[in-house]
Amino acid sequence: MDKLIIEGGRPLEGTIRTCGSKNAVLPILAASLLTGETLRITGAPRLADVSTMLDILRDLGAEADQAEDGTIEISAEGDIRGEAPWERVRRMRGSVCVMGPLLTRLGRAKVSLPGGCAFGVRPIDIHLKGLRALGAKVRIEHGYVVCEAPPGGLRGGRVFLGSANGPSVLGTANVVMAATLARGTTTIEQAACEPEIVDLCDCLVSMGAKISGQGSPMITVEGVDELHGAEHPVIPDRIEAGTYVLAGALAGGQVRVENCVPTHLGALLDRMTEARVPYTSGEDWIETEAYDLGERPPRSTDVTTHAYPGFPTDLQAQWMALMTRAEGLSIITERIFSDRWMHVPELERLGAQLRRQNTAVVVRGTRELSGAPVMASDLRASAALVMAGLVARGSTEVHRVYHIDRGYEAIEERLQGIGAAIRREPE
Repeated sequence: MDKLIIEGGRPLEGTIRTCGSKNAVLPILAASLLTGETLRITGAPRLADVSTMLDILRDLGAEADQAEDGTIEISAEGDIRGEAPWERVRRMRGSVCVMGPLLTRLGRAKVSLPGGCAFGVRPIDIHLKGLRALGAKVRIEHGYVVCEAPPGGLRGGRVFLGSANGPSVLGTANVVMAATLARGTTTIEQAACEPEIVDLCDCLVSMGAKISGQGSPMITVEGVDELHGAEHPVIPDRIEAGTYVLAGALAGGQVRVENCVPTHLGALLDRMTEARVPYTSGEDWIETEAYDLGERPPRSTDVTTHAYPGFPTDLQAQWMALMTRAEGLSIITERIFSDRWMHVPELERLGAQLRRQNTAVVVRGTRELSGAPVMASDLRASAALVMAGLVARGSTEVHRVYHIDRGYEAIEERLQGIGAAIRREPE
């Protein structure tokens, strides 16, 4: 197990290139199970979560490899097994999206209940509701979800995926993939609108699927007899891009984040404008402008997380890190995962002034943070602690960084490239 050691207070300046989207590539990898031909994915990130998904696909009987440039080739031509074991699935919540492809291709799927970041209860009821609407019989036994298609396979129908917390991204992905080989037409209402769902649908269309409406709350899928191989470039990671943009803003540095889609970060850029954080953007880049936080700190700005195109829950912790240096009080409200606050006590160890009130945290800006040992609790919390360490006085040690390796490729090397004093050491 490794830790990151950060010497804070160094100016940041330079360019970081965003990697491919983790949250897009995971369901696309699962989509390879829908065909016996080769799926080639370009621009994929080299992450622990990607390696875990490739291991799951190999366990299921597929051949899967990733090249040094990130390109992945998967062939599920042989005998594909219908069971994804606990030993793999427990590591990552995204692995549950193999359920839809296995069910529609084999007629049966047995998948362990998933793991992932520990910040509250995240049931998969929406996934099961959607698969039942396609005719599947679903039961949970011994920690596994067992799904069985009716004789003749899944059948298209109306699927409503609404929930109290908003549309489910992985639930939408599972139902869309299951519907591609179902008999008839499936209409998915209250579908997730995230760019990662659009990217999955675009990949499926290149494989021969008939899908329309992606990017809207209603997606229509006309079932086909079979899918074929394809080549698909994965979209840039909007959460990684947003993290590096906020790191530049927190440090008051001129940091240019390339290979991103600014329109995917509309809610973040709106809040940055409100907070008086200077930046410019182009077709595929965002650049923070150099400014003195001591003389003109960011304006305190409230944020409430929502499903896309609202403010992403995956940038909530990073925004909190920025608000620790803002002027006045800001309120951050979490509407997606009510318990996603494990970074709060760790930021307090660095000198942040925070108070939790039910599903919100009040942040009182301070002129200075100070380095301390902190413990990473989940993927995005890890990023927020690294950001805070970059500007804290003295040395900060971030422990359990295996969390951050799940979603940020070589983060210490990327930050070193823009002037950060950060290194990785064994615990």
